Amino acid sequence: MKESLLEKHLFELIRRTATDLPVDVETALRRAREREKKGSHARWVLETILKNAKMARENDAPLCQDTGTLLFCFRVPVGCDTNALVAVTRSAVSKATRCGYLRQNTVDSVFGGQYETNIAHGAPVFEFQQGARKSLDVRLILKGGGSENMGRQYTLPDESLGANRDLEGVRRCALDAVWRAQGNGCAPGVLGICIGGDRASGYRHAKEQFLRKVGDRSAVRALARLEGQIRKGCFSLGIGPMGLGGATTVLGVKIGALSRLPACFFVTVSYMCWAFRRRGAVLGPEGGLHRWLY
Repeated sequence: MKESLLEKHLFELIRRTATDLPVDVETALRRAREREKKGSHARWVLETILKNAKMARENDAPLCQDTGTLLFCFRVPVGCDTNALVAVTRSAVSKATRCGYLRQNTVDSVFGGQYETNIAHGAPVFEFQQGARKSLDVRLILKGGGSENMGRQYTLPDESLGANRDLEGVRRCALDAVWRAQGNGCAPGVLGICIGGDRASGYRHAKEQFLRKVGDRSAVRALARLEGQIRKGCFSLGIGPMGLGGATTVLGVKIGALSRLPACFFVTVSYMCWAFRRRGAVLGPEGGLHRWLY
């Protein structure tokens, strides 16, 4: 694969993700705006959000000052040199930072200094899946710190919530996470939920749910039903956009499940803000662009 061509497309992927809200997200926001009463705080917030998205697209500027953690998910052919892929991607991230599409957003946790190009240990974050394919599929999520702070993990049973080791217990955990957020993390957002797994895999799988489109439903009937129940329950909380009241507390709920140990039953909730920055691309064996995703 030609590294120069690959870097060009990865740079463009970063630019698009940072500046241009995906169609499915913007459509959900427009529907939410129509759902809120005219003259209400909720409708005003949603109108402001949509204006912001329009200005970011027209001015080729980041949707949010917090350009977040970069989460790259690669699906690659068997035998792909992932070390070389990481190196090219880091070069694209560094260039995007210098060009202003990414804020200098990576901090040394021990000494407090900033990494000027967003390249550091653990930054960006990479995940690879190898399979019988010729093309390279790359998805990018920009996850802001405010929304990341709203993530929670529960251990069932939880007596304080009356939550047992069942899907009703999962529903109670999800609604508790949203209630505790109270609009912080820039509501309305999307919930990514994982049932099961261990503590680490639970958060990873919860975030993988953000690769789904806003309007889809789980292929597992019981989980699709639970997604609808949690979404309806979030609306009934009355928190609304930015916590100022209204019906639209979330734009969507996405649930996945992993196996677990008998002693453990984790429910992991990851929160994505309204600036749901997620895009992708499919690249050919030589690095040429086949198509954009989302």
